[in-house]
Amino acid sequence: MGFASTFAVGLNGVRGAVVRVEAYGHSGLPAYVVTGLADAACAQAPDRVRAATSITGVALTAQRWTLNLSPASVPKNGSGFDLALAVALLAADRKITARQSADFGHIGELGLDGTVRPVAGVLPMVLALSEAGVSNVMVPLGSAREAALVTGVRVIAVRDLADVLALYGRLAQGDEPPLLDIPHPRRAPTKHPDMSDVVGQPEARLGLEVAAAGRHHMLLIGPPGAGKTMLAERMPSVLPPLPYDQAMEVTSIHSVLGELPGSEDLIERAPFVAPHHGASMSAVIGGGSGRVRPGAVSRAHQGVLFLDEAPEFRRDVLDGLRQPLESGRVVIARAERHVHLPASFQLVLAANPCPCGHGYGKGAKCTCTPAARRAYLAKLSGPLLDRMDVRLNVLPIARVDLMAPAGETSADISARVLHAREKQRARWSAKSWQVNAQAPGRELRDGRFRLPGRVRSPIDRALDRGDLTLRGYDRCLRVAWTVADLQGHETPTADDLGVALSLRNHGGARAA
Repeated sequence: MGFASTFAVGLNGVRGAVVRVEAYGHSGLPAYVVTGLADAACAQAPDRVRAATSITGVALTAQRWTLNLSPASVPKNGSGFDLALAVALLAADRKITARQSADFGHIGELGLDGTVRPVAGVLPMVLALSEAGVSNVMVPLGSAREAALVTGVRVIAVRDLADVLALYGRLAQGDEPPLLDIPHPRRAPTKHPDMSDVVGQPEARLGLEVAAAGRHHMLLIGPPGAGKTMLAERMPSVLPPLPYDQAMEVTSIHSVLGELPGSEDLIERAPFVAPHHGASMSAVIGGGSGRVRPGAVSRAHQGVLFLDEAPEFRRDVLDGLRQPLESGRVVIARAERHVHLPASFQLVLAANPCPCGHGYGKGAKCTCTPAARRAYLAKLSGPLLDRMDVRLNVLPIARVDLMAPAGETSADISARVLHAREKQRARWSAKSWQVNAQAPGRELRDGRFRLPGRVRSPIDRALDRGDLTLRGYDRCLRVAWTVADLQGHETPTADDLGVALSLRNHGGARAA
């Protein structure tokens, strides 16, 4: 009979949850019982462990083994508990020293041949162990570079169960564990299309720069081929690099999804996510029938979510964006718990002016009925449109635009965006937000940031006429502050506010 314990990590959304793995051997018919709300993959772990130990040349004592995953009330999902369960069993059976194993965290799936295989979500798992005070973490060799992104933790990479036994053998003798070489983590190379590729479209280029500088949501309306997608795809190229804490958040999300570039690099550029218009609610917002998985809004965290052909998306999917747009997170409710997923993204919508796409200008080529045109853009609900700070009509390119000099590069625009972001960071340094788009309306309408009446008069009149809602009023003020930051003004001028109002009223169907 024996008892031993060690640490493993589960996932709750995109955050790691430390789990203590306990093994107890006692008399009775030989069996392996896993307790602690293990799912099917986790409950099958003893079969993999038994085969792996046998092939490695270690036979577990034939007795009744009880394996507990604590806290037992929290669901455990996946095969990432295999290595911890194997170590707990070996320690309880006196094949390795229980005292050393109790201080280690273990992450990895076991193959029947004893190999330790990578699992998704290693980065948030190691972060959770570090926050819990576990300083030694054993991971598969294929995940070592990703785990090494976490500072303050000694990462020990193993190839198979034989490496694990050798490591604990040396620890029992008082020697340092044999560490395998772990390549140093590198920055993920990211290449985005350049703004110099965009021909003409001076108004759209201005609107994109303002949206990037203040992290404002943007709506592009125009016919097919006008360049809406081209503009949106170049938004990340003018955004500043992510700070370290945001880069770790973004990398953790992509780690959980198994989408890291090379499964090893820190993502320091804003992600760009463009789901297909046939995507389901769970694919865009997050969720799923089993383990809760992040959706497109979480994949776009701290980056850009682009919905091309936005009216073609399901109405419930579009309206489901409203809550994360305001709160910066998604809450998935389950019977036994609530899962919180980060979703602070910049939304860019693109739409045709009508189903056929030719309902612009005089609409001579348009074949749609007035009812069809109204119904098409009506798929974008008023509350969703009200959250679009920058709205642009993107018109087709004329031949004269082809003769004009090439536009500015992304590097030139990015320098101005970065300078504007630094001004915003200094302005809001005492607050919980860092960009103008996140500033509450009361901060801009009252107190030290209240603009003089002569400056506010255009939007005051628009509010009185009903052309602006109060939310739209506040959003115009936010855009005006961003325009001022780009222009180098300490506070918005009447011209800055006029630019903000024109950017809001440019795009399409309904004023708000």
